[in-house]
Amino acid sequence: MSSAPAATSKHPLGLYVLFASEMWERFSFYSVQAMLVLYVKDPKDGFGWDQERASGLYGWYVMSVYFSPLLGGLIADRFLGNRRSVILGGIFFVIGHALLGLSGLPFLYAGLSCLVVGNGFFKPNVSTMVGNLYSEGSKLKDAAYSLFYMGINIGALGAPIAMEFIRAEFGFHPAFATAAVGMALSVAILFLFKSTYAHADRMPGGAAAKQDQAQVALPIDAVPDLHRAAALVVVFALGVAFWTLFWQNGNVLTIWADSYTDWGAIEKIVGQKVTGILSNAINPGFVVMFGPIVAALWQSRAQAGKDLSTPAKMTLGMACATVGGAIMFLAAREIGHDVVIDTKAPVLVKASPWWLVGSYALVSLGEILLSAMGLSLVSQVAPKRWRAMLMGGWFVSISLGGFLSGKTGTYWNKVPHTQFFAGLSLGCLFATVILFLSLRGLRKAMPGV
Repeated sequence: MSSAPAATSKHPLGLYVLFASEMWERFSFYSVQAMLVLYVKDPKDGFGWDQERASGLYGWYVMSVYFSPLLGGLIADRFLGNRRSVILGGIFFVIGHALLGLSGLPFLYAGLSCLVVGNGFFKPNVSTMVGNLYSEGSKLKDAAYSLFYMGINIGALGAPIAMEFIRAEFGFHPAFATAAVGMALSVAILFLFKSTYAHADRMPGGAAAKQDQAQVALPIDAVPDLHRAAALVVVFALGVAFWTLFWQNGNVLTIWADSYTDWGAIEKIVGQKVTGILSNAINPGFVVMFGPIVAALWQSRAQAGKDLSTPAKMTLGMACATVGGAIMFLAAREIGHDVVIDTKAPVLVKASPWWLVGSYALVSLGEILLSAMGLSLVSQVAPKRWRAMLMGGWFVSISLGGFLSGKTGTYWNKVPHTQFFAGLSLGCLFATVILFLSLRGLRKAMPGV
């Protein structure tokens, strides 16, 4: 049996194996995210839905995808363990993408349902195993989750680029089905390199789980389990505002990129028309770019004894997203979208893509600071007996943001776009201020984190 993780100044090989597996899950998710709204609105290959109905489906899909990890984490904690749950989730992903490769509304709903179930088993457990690779209290965890987040976003970066060209050449259904191959590779990686992360698996009542109970006491161990869980719930609740803004990337921002952005220069380079699908690569591209820099920064500050608390890092992330939303407000004002736009009228003025790129740069930095740190926070603060379930709770926060992104997206054609983006940015600003004011209380509930 593999030994438990020891304190070290280097990241274990298992970290890279897990992010190679999760990378294909991100390829899967971003493939669907980039195309779903445009697909169901397409009158030829899709169903000719209007924006309100398409946005509603998108919101329900994202909510369900990120709510299911709560149940998947609970099942892993009680019955299956982490590794078995991840592999089961990968199998559901393969089936889901195969169904999306078929034409018809029943196949759409069945395929999306399989992806929801697959994510429930896969996502919270692979994230939990990343934390289990390290000893309790390890200062490498924040840097590890930043590296993990950067690595998996390579898949998220590749997905919209691949989908843009596959859809243009073969259509939506072959593009959806392509991700099944990636998820089959993900499952294969988990089987082939099991020895590198086996000690991070936690079976209910297993030897590794019992060994966890015997580790050296940390300051946070003196905080009652319910207090720790309650502090996490506060962070989860405030994070909803960020995710409501963030998840517009596959919804309203894809529409903005598709209909209101001038891609002329890019189209000359690639030699074909560019759609909003490709814009979904901007966010993960920045995550891949910024991830190693942020990870190195946290690791160097930790080694110097000057590290910020994890909640403080998350507050900075919320602030970045607030400014990112404000940039889109300025973009909408620049092209005269301070009135309700007639979607049936010809688009006479389009925005520079640099508005979208600038907004994504700040929101992506905010994502690293908030989302990667959220994973690290749960790993450090959640009581061991509830860890996978509370990791699922973090994803419920993301789920609610996804649902609200869909609900707010239904107003895209009903209000001026300046008001739309201003509302998202102000909501994020409000949550940023509340989280900042809560830092002192959170430090008491999370000593040493």
